[in-house]
Amino acid sequence: MTEFSLSTTVVSPEGDQLYTFEYAAWVTETSTIVIEQFVQVGVIEPIGSMLHSREIARIAQILRLRRDLGLNLVGAAMVLEMAQEIAQLQARLQALQSPLNDPE
Repeated sequence: MTEFSLSTTVVSPEGDQLYTFEYAAWVTETSTIVIEQFVQVGVIEPIGSMLHSREIARIAQILRLRRDLGLNLVGAAMVLEMAQEIAQLQARLQALQSPLNDPE
């Protein structure tokens, strides 16, 4: 197992931990070439040459959807976008149904 030094991470001005493409490839058991393809297609958004942990999680989800369901890259990205939209809609619906919004 390869060990990574602290130089593989930086802290953004907002205080978020950011990771190198190499670290993301290692964690997700893929290659930097695959990650660069994800960036080129627009399914993940780097911050300069670094990635936020949510983007690394997205890489892992895309890889799982491709492996388990046989989806292509764009299809996997669409599934994740729809899942995120559904979660946002459910949160909005729950907020509208809360007792604070009850007119009684």
